[in-house]
Amino acid sequence: MSKKTVIMGATTNPARYAYLAAERLKAHNHEIVPIGIKKGQVFGADILDIRTMPHDKGIHTVTMYIGPQNQNEWEDYIISLEPKRIIFNPGSENPSLAQKASTKGIEVLNACTLVMLGNGLF
Repeated sequence: MSKKTVIMGATTNPARYAYLAAERLKAHNHEIVPIGIKKGQVFGADILDIRTMPHDKGIHTVTMYIGPQNQNEWEDYIISLEPKRIIFNPGSENPSLAQKASTKGIEVLNACTLVMLGNGLF
């Protein structure tokens, strides 16, 4: 089953994990919604400017590739996307946002999207 996934911190830089996540999510037939501060495209999808707080319906997962020090101003926005879960990839763990998400019934995982995809656990 396809899970529409927001890639928070999307980039066109192939050396970054957010880029690899976009590639692997597409390879596993998941719809991607890349959001970040850099312009460009990843695997046929435009990177949407986080500063405009773009909204999309039917978000299943938000996978975080923004460090916790840069998440604070976006916490309410991320919650407003109403995802079913948020995956905090290594280095993006944020207890404050995790708590806010949990109280809204959003599943919170401190995990690695790439490992989850590789193990069939996504």
